[in-house]
Parts: sequence; C-alpha cells; structure tokens
Amino acid sequence: MSVTRRSLLAAGAVAFSGSLGALFAPGARASARGYGPLLPDPAGLLDLPAGFSYRVLSRAGDPLRSGGGTVPANCDGMAAFGAGGGRIRLVRNHENRATAALRVPAVEGLTYDPGALGGCTVLELDREGAVRAERVGLAGTAVNCAGGRTPWNTWLSCEETEDRAGDSGYSRDHGYVFEVDPADPHRLGAVPLTALGRFAHEAVAVDPYRGVVYETEDAFVKPFGLFYRFLPARPLGGRGSLRAGGVLEAMRVPGVADLSAVDEPGAEFPVEWVPVPDPGAAVTPVRFQDFGPRGITHAQKLEGCYWGGGGVYFVSSYARGREGAAADHHGQVWFHDPVRGRVRLEVLFGPAADTALPGDSPDNICLAPDGGLMVCEDGGGDQYVFGVTPGGEVYPVARNADDIGTAGVPERGELAGVTFSPDARTMYVNAYAPGTTFAVTGPWH
Repeated sequence: MSVTRRSLLAAGAVAFSGSLGALFAPGARASARGYGPLLPDPAGLLDLPAGFSYRVLSRAGDPLRSGGGTVPANCDGMAAFGAGGGRIRLVRNHENRATAALRVPAVEGLTYDPGALGGCTVLELDREGAVRAERVGLAGTAVNCAGGRTPWNTWLSCEETEDRAGDSGYSRDHGYVFEVDPADPHRLGAVPLTALGRFAHEAVAVDPYRGVVYETEDAFVKPFGLFYRFLPARPLGGRGSLRAGGVLEAMRVPGVADLSAVDEPGAEFPVEWVPVPDPGAAVTPVRFQDFGPRGITHAQKLEGCYWGGGGVYFVSSYARGREGAAADHHGQVWFHDPVRGRVRLEVLFGPAADTALPGDSPDNICLAPDGGLMVCEDGGGDQYVFGVTPGGEVYPVARNADDIGTAGVPERGELAGVTFSPDARTMYVNAYAPGTTFAVTGPWH
C-alpha cells in the first residue's frame, strides 16, 4: 500500500443506483444485526465477538512449514481455493519492496528476479483447518498487491510498480501480472504475462464466459490510471493460456476525460476500446502514451476489480481536485456491461457528510455470507474488519490487537486480503504488519 487508501465506504454522502444500491445505503450506521461487541483477545492478536475464535495459520518470521526459509512479511491480497475433501489452498501476496526485512525466499524455478523480494506463498489446509504445508508460489517479483482468480482456479498476482531493471537493485523490468497455480506452482513457474501490459497493476477480473481479462491501474499522481481489457489469443484456454498473447486495450468514454467528473449515480455512457500503443512501456509509461486526438479516459486510484452480474465492477478509491482530478469524491463504483458496450456509475461517495464506517480508510472487500460485504480498514490507529449488511448497517467483525508501534506510540497493522472458504464457514484475513494470516470461525449468518 504505497499510500494510505480511501475506498468504497470512505467518508462522504452516499448515493447509489442499480444492483449495488442494496449494499450501500445512505447514512450507514452501527448495526444491532451484527455479532455483538468485540472482546479483547487475551493473547493480544485479534479481537472478535463472543462465540468466534481464530487460529493463527502463519506468522512472518516463523519457519515456512515446508522448509526453505521464513514466512515473508507484508501479507496482502489473498484467495481461497477448494482442494477437494474439504481441504483449502490459500494463495497470499507479499507486497515487498526493495527494503523489506523478510523477503519471499528465492526458489529455483519460481524466481523471476533474484533482486526482488516480493511474491506469493501458498498454504495448504486439511479438512480440520490445520496447516499441512506452506511453500513459495512465486518469488523474485515486486510489490505484489492484489490480483484476482481465474475461472480455471489459478491466481493472477499483480505487481504494483513500474520499476525497471537497474532500479532498486532489480535486474529485470517489473510491473507485470504473473499466474500462480496453487496446486503446483512449478507448473507455471515465474513467467511475466507481458502482453497484459507493464504498469502499476492493482487488480484483475476475468469474464468467465468470454475470457476477457479486465485490469485496473493504481496511479494517484496525474496522469491517473486507465481501465484496461485484454483480449486473449486463447480465451478461456486454461492454465498458462494467457502466455499465448493477445491485444491490450484501454477504455475511452467519449466526452469524459476523467471519471471523477461524473457525479450522478445511474449515469451511463457508451465505451470505446482503444489499442494500447506500447503495452510493454519500453519508453513511455502506458498512461502517458498518445491515444490519438480524442485522448483516453483516466481515473485516480483505480483499485478493486471483480466480476459479477454479467459484467465487471471496478473502483476509483478517491479523487482530489488539488492533485489534478476533475472533481472530488471519496469513492466510485463503476459497472461495465460488455454485451451492451456501456459503463455505468453505480455508487458515488462524496466529499461531504459523515463517515460511513466507524474507522477510516477502508480498503479490501469481499462478499460476506449474509450477502453484504466484509471491509478491511487501512488507516491509522486500531485497524478493523467491518461487516456491511445489504441494508447498509455497519458492524465490527475483527480488530487487529497486535501493537506494532514504536517509541511508545500504539499502531495497529492494516488488515487485508479478507476472503471466505468455499463453504463460507471460515473467514481468512491477513494482518499486513506484523504479517499474520488468521482463520476465523464462528456463527456466521
């Protein structure tokens, strides 16, 4: 998290339309329908409601259970994959920069650049939820933030950087997407999917019917990021098929140079897809490139990206006029309908009014068992996972109780990567720092 993020439920008046409206009601409030107050954890790790318990699956600095080094730091994006017989494989990103204290161990056949310290690890859990194996899934990559899963059950890990060979001690260019096979990482190795572009990737979502890959670019300095689609040469070709190449395009909304200028939920526009002149950004970063006299559409802090309802949702976490945005907001959720070729503003959080959550700077989200959301907080002080009911009520689910502060000033590490097991009985979540992965069980609604 290169800057403190504002996200979907940030401070502001909330307006909404369409299918997401039930998830984001105005004036979100503390809920009596949650799980009750959080109880202090005697172990000082994770506070939970009565009736819930956690298991520490992995902790930065401990030995990897399958050998070969220690658990890396900066635990970030994550996904849970069923492995048959009630077993689970968790793929976990490590957003390590060149200064990280605990690198992802370099493993032969899984290391892209020995000078880069990020990557992924894979935890294998038995049907009782105990960790039976923990190994490197990808190494030698940089600033592995979020990503997304594929319809063929692999993980796409995104590098949120544009560093080149020679920067930060790296020997190779970075800013790519890598495909990780949770069942056997050596099947795919550490091969960048260069055709998907080289830029500060945040997240991806794959159309399960057509195989199109949608990508967000997390750029908070003007010119801001773009929203992309990648048309694979082998759509839905399965594991490794994205290496066959394809065409990378950027979204243009005619007449809208900056998505922050749109402030009416329900507003809908036709979209055009423009080929990216140089996806590899050999000379010029993609968002600086010449897309012709009609330009291209930018947006500040494009982050979350996920498939649902026959299309792809993507998020602009915030926009600030003082930083060059066309207007201020505290979050937009957009929906792209690929069949109709249109994009619609679903949700707008906007710069005035009360905060929607008791805390600040919400970040990662996932669907909750009750049909609402789980929201991870990324800010200062205590850090939470909040639930948001379909009616817009907010309730606490977990709080990072681990004090990582220095000089007597308490500080709680960001919570990230929240995800649920396929049967929705276990919530998995990371404490970004100190790097810890938890499994939380209890009477989920």
